[in-house]
Amino acid sequence: MSTVLVTGATGFVGRRLVPALTDAGHEVRAMTRSPEDYEGVGDPVGADVDDPGSPAVALTDVDVAVYLVHSLDDPDFERKDARAARNFSRAAADAGVRQIVYLGGLGVDGDDLSPHLRSRREVEGLLGTDGVPVTVLRAAIVVGHGGISREITRQLVKNLPAMVVPKWVHTRSQPIGIDDVVRYLAGVVEHEEALGRVFEIGGPEQLTYLEMMQVASEVSGGRRLPIVTVPVLTPRLSSYWLALVTDVDATTGRNLIDSMSTEVVVTDTSIHDPVPGEPMTYAECVRRALADRKKSAEDRG
Repeated sequence: MSTVLVTGATGFVGRRLVPALTDAGHEVRAMTRSPEDYEGVGDPVGADVDDPGSPAVALTDVDVAVYLVHSLDDPDFERKDARAARNFSRAAADAGVRQIVYLGGLGVDGDDLSPHLRSRREVEGLLGTDGVPVTVLRAAIVVGHGGISREITRQLVKNLPAMVVPKWVHTRSQPIGIDDVVRYLAGVVEHEEALGRVFEIGGPEQLTYLEMMQVASEVSGGRRLPIVTVPVLTPRLSSYWLALVTDVDATTGRNLIDSMSTEVVVTDTSIHDPVPGEPMTYAECVRRALADRKKSAEDRG
């Protein structure tokens, strides 16, 4: 098996991917800024992609690097993420890494991409600048306990008796469960058929954001929420609205909301060639997220 470095190992995706790769027989290095505090499986290694020389030691003798870095909570995230990708590309090439795996965002290329999705596309290209083959998995909303998109939906459904929402709630998306994202990421590691390719990943349903909120409410045992759509609610006002009724900060909310007017659905199902298997439905993803949240609360207390 291979030696795999997972950046962002303590994040929403990374902390689930590391044990999955370990179970698959890989030797896994968990890259984090604070290795002394790391409590997961794998070998913790300290590095920071913002520091050009920092990833070099972490990447020594690594076969595959999984790149799960983004800076949505930073107002200047596009510049910051581009710089980090350039640093990592150079370090990976110097270390002789054979493959970089990157989790990007769905959406058709063009002038209509939001800054968030445009940044994800830019990072895709920059990671391969120095010649290491990059495998890209593009996803829309990833559903799971602890994920920012799922947490926004959960808190909105929980905290509001009714919602006045902008018209972007009618935009279609193709949500995918965190377990399926981890399965796809692990499945393309060291897979020859996946080298240098872009794959789109999503669940079996294309749903509007409004439909997702309604399903989440019903699965949670609640009633169907009364929802009124207003024709104009700017991204800035929407982000303030989110910050008011959830604990998501306005900067992160704004960067996510900017993308919600862009349809993000799967148009290419070729991921099923290297990684076969049917993904979970949205309702099942929500049920699993609720169960994981309950278990986490019980473990804490």
